Amino acid sequence: QVHLVESGGGLVQAGGSLRLSCAASGRTFSIYTKAWFRQAPGKEREFVAAISWSGGSTYYADSVKGRVTISRDNGKNMVYLQMNSLKPEDTAVYYCAAATSSPFDSSSDDPGRYAYWGQGTQVTVFS
Repeated sequence: QVHLVESGGGLVQAGGSLRLSCAASGRTFSIYTKAWFRQAPGKEREFVAAISWSGGSTYYADSVKGRVTISRDNGKNMVYLQMNSLKPEDTAVYYCAAATSSPFDSSSDDPGRYAYWGQGTQVTVFS
């Protein structure tokens, strides 16, 4: 089992920045790809960003590309999401996800790839 806990969400003005963190515990050695997804009220969960085990490969949704950076520290079992130039449409609950049997590839935006999910952290961007 892998346990994920997100933190760092909050209320921020449009144009501002937030850094989300996700701490993993349990069988962390089994984790390959890590990702962030988000879900706004009344909408389906959508992919934000993913990162390979080594951190050498990343993948971003078009809606956040250029404004968001995903990174990870395997020594600390952490994954981060730095979000800049935030917009009201970025308002959502952000979830950390971990895959233990799927390598990083072009399908890493598929939520079905991820076996473990955190409880989410709320990000609210006001104009």
